[in-house]
Amino acid sequence: MKYARALYGLGLITVTAFSGVAGDARGVADPTKHSHRDTRTVQVTGTGFDDLKNAIVHWKKPTPTGMIQQSTEIVELYGDLRGRVLYHVTSVFDFVNGTLVNTGDQVYSGTIAGSLPVMIHDNRFRFEVNLLTSEESGQVFLSDHIAGPKVRCKLDGIGTGLNSDGNPTFKYDGECTFRGE
Repeated sequence: MKYARALYGLGLITVTAFSGVAGDARGVADPTKHSHRDTRTVQVTGTGFDDLKNAIVHWKKPTPTGMIQQSTEIVELYGDLRGRVLYHVTSVFDFVNGTLVNTGDQVYSGTIAGSLPVMIHDNRFRFEVNLLTSEESGQVFLSDHIAGPKVRCKLDGIGTGLNSDGNPTFKYDGECTFRGE
């Protein structure tokens, strides 16, 4: 049985005005200069794909209605979030009800709306796939700061089909809040 895989990523971004960001002589925002009290939120959108073709499957086990699988995957992001996500994902397939749910841990490494590079962890993401219609949707909660500017993002994603390599594609939107140091 051929089935769709869940959306795992993020996407393009539309940036709203930054407030409280120091600029250069031309008035251009400099992401390295801001007050320790500044907090700014940007709206983000974009696209991406889950490199399912190169996933590493660690284990699979059958269940009464399907199977559970754990794997490591990479998601490529374009748009306002420009970078990669490393996913350690647990996939619960229910072939009786035609569903797939993905949860686990992920780390985003890249930039956000032209920021300095960041690394952010998320262990609350959840993506759901209707295996009968291939509809995919989910949420990402990048909130555990690892490196770079302190930022949190909440993103919603929707599947957009498969690319020419058969990898799931998606678009995302949401917001990221930078917190001053």
